[in-house]
Amino acid sequence: MSMARPTARAGGAAPGATITARGGAAALPVVVLLGGPSAEHDVSLVSGRAVAAALAERGHPVEAWLITLEGAWWRLPPAAADPARPLGDYAAPAAMGGEGPFGAARALETLAARGPRPTVWIALHGPFGEDGTVQALCEAAGLAYTGSGVAASALGMDKALFKRLTGGLGMPVVPWQAVAAGDFAADPSAVARGLEAFAAALPDPRLMIKPARLGSSVGMRIVQRPDEPPELEEALRGAFAYDDLALAEAYLASPRELEVAVLGNRAAELEVFGPGEIFPGHEFYDYHAKYDPGVSRTSVAPEMAERLRASVRALAEAAFLAIGASGFARVDFLVHGGRVYLSEINTIPGFTPISLFPALCATGGHAFGSLAARILELALERHAARPHAPLTREALP
Repeated sequence: MSMARPTARAGGAAPGATITARGGAAALPVVVLLGGPSAEHDVSLVSGRAVAAALAERGHPVEAWLITLEGAWWRLPPAAADPARPLGDYAAPAAMGGEGPFGAARALETLAARGPRPTVWIALHGPFGEDGTVQALCEAAGLAYTGSGVAASALGMDKALFKRLTGGLGMPVVPWQAVAAGDFAADPSAVARGLEAFAAALPDPRLMIKPARLGSSVGMRIVQRPDEPPELEEALRGAFAYDDLALAEAYLASPRELEVAVLGNRAAELEVFGPGEIFPGHEFYDYHAKYDPGVSRTSVAPEMAERLRASVRALAEAAFLAIGASGFARVDFLVHGGRVYLSEINTIPGFTPISLFPALCATGGHAFGSLAARILELALERHAARPHAPLTREALP
């Protein structure tokens, strides 16, 4: 996977030197986090390099920091952030001239000690990067960062919590059940019987099994015969390889898959773009259908009734506000049998060459570079609005 966007780099710079724009325009410094200890590591590498290059082109001093699969932090030299570089190179950051490894605390203390402090552009996907963990680390270090805060990130990443919240607020979600790995380990037969009964009550008895807190369709599998315990148990084991909580959802055959982009902080100023539509090249929009070139196609302006378009956009905005999201997000929907179902929210959507989120924002005038810069502005706006003065003993109750 590669990103065809151009990058600006300073030849011969020392490890950790900033990528500077071709005009050398002064701008606020940015640190882009990419990689991460997640199954979506490679997707993040593509997103992060594209964001770093786009911000550098707009004049920001940009520094890329790699977080490895093991969780080590490395400050990368400019050439290492080249979008054309093979993804396998990032398994050996020292060989690329990276400086490290650092623990998270030392890395963030180093960044927080700089003047001016950089803003952290989080281009991480999946657990650690998208679930509130790295957001909490940035909060503790006093660093401004892009996207949603700790609580909203956690709610958006956890599909079970997200469905409980939005379903409880009356938004339409498909029938689902959560399965804990501990319960399955203790009595797999009992779990299988419960899911078989759940599936038997559905119009289509097939189930979609997925990890509760992961993205990019990693670990997802269709169970054709929930009444056959070996097939069901194998699907659950596949999901539990990535998480200790799995979801079993009602399977919808050949639904329309719609995505909406939301940009902004305050409810009155949100920008909503789309919906766009995914046309998966596989039975469902799995990892390879998402990221292998030519397998699937997308449209930023699909044909649909205006009533459906308005309904999906309104639900996307409602879901964004329900979890307290900020900055940006992508909200996904399934349309089946004349009904719209809210599927999930992604608080750090992909910025790859085939990602629909930046393409949708471009229809509203936010080209890739201006979109990355706008997300940076929203991060600074959110950070500035928060109280930063330290408490004194006199202020305590």
